[in-house]
Amino acid sequence: MKEIGYILIIIGAITVIAGVFFLLAGRVSWLGNLPGDIHVKGKNWVFSFPLVTCILISVLLTIVLNIMLRVFRR
Repeated sequence: MKEIGYILIIIGAITVIAGVFFLLAGRVSWLGNLPGDIHVKGKNWVFSFPLVTCILISVLLTIVLNIMLRVFRR
């Protein structure tokens, strides 16, 4: 039962962090507009793929999750 409690705490912490991220993401105007993000505008369509933003978020999440795993594996 103790392990289930730790798992629920981790899931809750990740959910809170994701919620705060999404609340603050609208205020960060450079997110999605970094050099290397792909934006193509056609006559009646728009294609946007934030490649560098995805890589940046992936690296940050990897660092955060590795720190959390090291803290909880004591």
